Amino acid sequence: MIERFLTQTSFSSEEDFKKNLHFKIPENFNFAYDVMDAWADEAPEKTAIIWTNDDGEERITSFGRLKEESDQAASYLQSLGIGQGDKVMLILKRRYEWWITMLALHKLGAIVIPATHMLTRHDVIYRNNRASVKAIVCVGEEYVLSQVETAMDESPTVETLVSVGPIVPKGFHDWHREIGYAPPFVKPRHPNDNEDTMLMYFTSGTSGEPKMVAHDFLYALGHLTTGVFWHNLKEDSIHLTVADTGWGKAVWGKFYGQWFAGATVFVFDHEKFTAEKILRQIERYKITSFCAPPTIYRFMIREDFSKYDLSSLRYCCTAGEALNPAVFDRFKELTGITIYEGFGQTETTMTLGTMPWMKPKPGSMGKPNAQYDIDLLRPDGTPCEDGEKGEIVVRVGDSKPIGLFKKYYRDPELTHEAWHDGIYHTGDVAWRDEDGYYWFVGRTDDVIKSSGYRIGPFEVESALMTHPAVVECAITGVPDEIRGMVVKATIVLGKEWKDRAGEELVKELQNHVKHETAPYKYPRIIEFVDELPKTISGKIRRVEIRQKDNSK
Repeated sequence: MIERFLTQTSFSSEEDFKKNLHFKIPENFNFAYDVMDAWADEAPEKTAIIWTNDDGEERITSFGRLKEESDQAASYLQSLGIGQGDKVMLILKRRYEWWITMLALHKLGAIVIPATHMLTRHDVIYRNNRASVKAIVCVGEEYVLSQVETAMDESPTVETLVSVGPIVPKGFHDWHREIGYAPPFVKPRHPNDNEDTMLMYFTSGTSGEPKMVAHDFLYALGHLTTGVFWHNLKEDSIHLTVADTGWGKAVWGKFYGQWFAGATVFVFDHEKFTAEKILRQIERYKITSFCAPPTIYRFMIREDFSKYDLSSLRYCCTAGEALNPAVFDRFKELTGITIYEGFGQTETTMTLGTMPWMKPKPGSMGKPNAQYDIDLLRPDGTPCEDGEKGEIVVRVGDSKPIGLFKKYYRDPELTHEAWHDGIYHTGDVAWRDEDGYYWFVGRTDDVIKSSGYRIGPFEVESALMTHPAVVECAITGVPDEIRGMVVKATIVLGKEWKDRAGEELVKELQNHVKHETAPYKYPRIIEFVDELPKTISGKIRRVEIRQKDNSK
């Protein structure tokens, strides 16, 4: 499959990858037709997706069957008036219907807006009106239905509501009752151009209102490197990415790149995460490849791994936030498996990563993905030297790289603020070592300036994470009359340490940081909490901690 889209399909080194990664770009590329239906023609019996849930229900679907189901769904949605360019919001959690609907909407040339099931009425109204949503397909659960229903009086563009059950209220179409009556699907004559908008994500919002990130149809092609090379997937791989379908990591790890490789996508539809549940699924279904945000690994390494048979597991990756070296080391000690880190944003595919041909450095994001021209810039716009902290940027020049977003929809000012003079500014700060590896520091607004020093939150968090008491932590700056700012640590303790939360443990943790990193970085303030504020994508909302401290 991948030979259709790359001039060279395997690489032996970073130099080889950088020099010889070249895409063959089809006209009017559409992932649903050009990849998924192609697999259905070539290997109709090959397993495309294994889906299971908390109740033990199971669906194993071939590529051939997936084509039939997505065609049927496309015809059904078409009968409801959905067509090219229409915006459809999906609030489907990890329900099987999400995969079918995504493919169906691609086939119609419609614009998909995946959304989390945790949206409130206000969130739904905001999205409906900002994007001019025409239809919503959602799970038939009381909370989701109530937020959608009560938002309708302030959502004039929404014409159609569909529930996939189990509850189907009045005013909603019944997906499972009606879809069987859909006529045979007829492919639209011209569903899309490459530059048309295919997908829009509302960013998870570590600060401010969510932005609408618009991606074109070539965005899917940009994820070929994510699945085939970073995840190192083969046709016999069974891949599990832990991600809610409402945020971008789902299409990073549960959709595009994995199916370019011809791998089987494994989906565990669970209500509440526990490390034990995930490990049991890896054992039961013989998962070979696994990807999850660092938070998941932090909880996994506290499990008794001797209780699980993880012998099928061959390859592990992480993205979403930087991975603390202590977690990297402990996971390898427990499993023998190296975690390959990657970096990207809702606005991009993977921009930095540790590829299979590279030696991972614990805590490093790796090196630039060859499909992007990556650099580090100082605040004055000049390039950084090795060892110097700067903002990660993408040099775009005259041609937008495959995988980079089109724009912030309906917000030209915000688009220009992030993307101007041929450069896309990520807003993330890192430094590069002499071997070309990048090391995450923090968001530009997370960096703490204390007594003349610039302190990155991740530096202190990594030091704290090597202490056995710490499960999770967030480093922020607190205003200080003398130093400008001082470092504060907000810490979640392990169960066995909670009784020790007090001044003695504070001193112990402060001394531990002084020992692990430069003493000026130690947290002068430590607060113990039960949980950290996070976005739906699992990223720590340091801005919320700062706002809370500033309001005191």
